[in-house]
Amino acid sequence: MKLQRTDSDNPDFIALVRQLDADLAERDGAEHAFYAQFNKIDKIRHALVAYIDGRPVGCGAMKAFSPDTMEIKRMYTLPESRGKGIAARILAELESWAGELSYKKCVLETGKRQPEAIALYQKSGYQIIPNYGQYVGVENSLCFEKSISDDKKH
Repeated sequence: MKLQRTDSDNPDFIALVRQLDADLAERDGAEHAFYAQFNKIDKIRHALVAYIDGRPVGCGAMKAFSPDTMEIKRMYTLPESRGKGIAARILAELESWAGELSYKKCVLETGKRQPEAIALYQKSGYQIIPNYGQYVGVENSLCFEKSISDDKKH
């Protein structure tokens, strides 16, 4: 697997995010419009696309949340490529990239109707935190946080 650092102008990233949005629209039903307004991908400077044999199979992105925190966004793996550790590799690479940029932690939000995402984040060391920002009071949302500073890694 090859991970390519890119941005939100990458056509493979855009195509994967379209599939992610279709999947989320199905899972979230009427609530999808609420979430969609916070998931625009224009001007994301830190995106990843995972390739297997030259074919894009997964993606993830991050954007600055606060001076010391990156927010993980737009995590997706094609259904036929799931269960192979692709999302875990993407997440680890995003965390590494955030660390290189001197961020100390990552936060993210996922929906309660995405059990595989919840399992991935918990397995990757993320802890549930109170919902932040636009997700405060949203029943379907779960927010997570993980320290990525060097003193926690070693």
